[in-house]
Amino acid sequence: MTHRPTDEPVRPVRPHPVETPALWEQPPRPDQVDPAVLGALLHRHGWQRRGGAAGRYGRWTPPGSGSAGGSGTSLLVPENRAFPDSEDLLGEALVALSRSGSPSAREVLVGLAVPSDEIRWWRDVPSGPVGVAPWTVEEQLRTAARKMLLAGALAARARAGYYGARHRGPAAASLENVLVGAASGGRQLTAFVPVATGRPLAVRLHQALYAAREAIDYQRATGGMDAFDAAVEAGVSHELTEALVALVRGTEGARIAVEWAPAAGVPEGCATSADPVEFSPGDLPALREAAARYLREEPSVPVRITGTVVRMRRSGPCGDGTVRLRVLAGAEVPHVRATLDEEAYRTAGHAHLVGVPVRVIGRLESRGGFRRLTGASGVTPVQVDEAERDRLMKSLQENLDFFEEACGGD
Repeated sequence: MTHRPTDEPVRPVRPHPVETPALWEQPPRPDQVDPAVLGALLHRHGWQRRGGAAGRYGRWTPPGSGSAGGSGTSLLVPENRAFPDSEDLLGEALVALSRSGSPSAREVLVGLAVPSDEIRWWRDVPSGPVGVAPWTVEEQLRTAARKMLLAGALAARARAGYYGARHRGPAAASLENVLVGAASGGRQLTAFVPVATGRPLAVRLHQALYAAREAIDYQRATGGMDAFDAAVEAGVSHELTEALVALVRGTEGARIAVEWAPAAGVPEGCATSADPVEFSPGDLPALREAAARYLREEPSVPVRITGTVVRMRRSGPCGDGTVRLRVLAGAEVPHVRATLDEEAYRTAGHAHLVGVPVRVIGRLESRGGFRRLTGASGVTPVQVDEAERDRLMKSLQENLDFFEEACGGD
């Protein structure tokens, strides 16, 4: 076991986006808040309207606060800005929310600070002592939720039964602005997907979940898997079915709901409100079969790739060799491997030594996640501008010994 030296400074840790104090310690200004949006968010997160002057303002109490006469936080929220004291009431309500210890208050403030579609997961898991669950249950929920968000981001970019490494980098990058709330005992988790950058993800995931539910029902009723083939167009994939398996496994059931940001309205073609999509352990055989089917049947893709050589290997000074290319154009993957004949391998080595990429034709194989190019041919150097050439030459100088050895003797 190794230990960090006591005199070594601790590396700063990037805070989780939802843990950034500015989101609720500094509430939005009253003039930035639409009273109707605030009321809609309070209702969504379990707050109860208990009276108030009709047409002027409502009195809202947090979840679990009991009857109207119960103690706890109480907010007076104007129904619109026509009410003379609306600005003052909004300011007082926002300050009270920022000081409240209620998780629902925090979620309301996040929804106000970053107009977001909310994706919510529930898992029915056995309780441990005193109603708590093992920490692994929360980890399973978070892992499944991230897989599902990634599957939605992939489907928002393209339709495929199996993505492998395709589109994965841009899809993962699109999740950087997603805010995730604290999981409630491993049973509930909410992701806030900003409308400005993530609405296509939320819409596609919403449609894919309903298509997956319908395909499962069809398979359980008829034994046929045809509905899963048609569901690809709606965004269902190997990645989504695997995420659903991870969510449902070890539970008595799970639900997912997508709720639209009140400030942005309902996307075209989507329902204003819908019940959560439910999945049960009885759905697991169909989901696993669909995941295997998508993986097995996704075809290879003919491509013409332009890339830089980043690794070369062969068993001797002559004969075929394997190269690894960093893809610049022609495929939606970061790297591919290809086996080249002796002449093509030598061409690839020389292209790297003079600091230029190569172009190669082949088929991107689904086996291995679309990371291997088969039937590679037509390897030719590609001219690039001086700035890119200088960058490639710098990379070569850092790895010169390796490439001289890999390219073999002559």
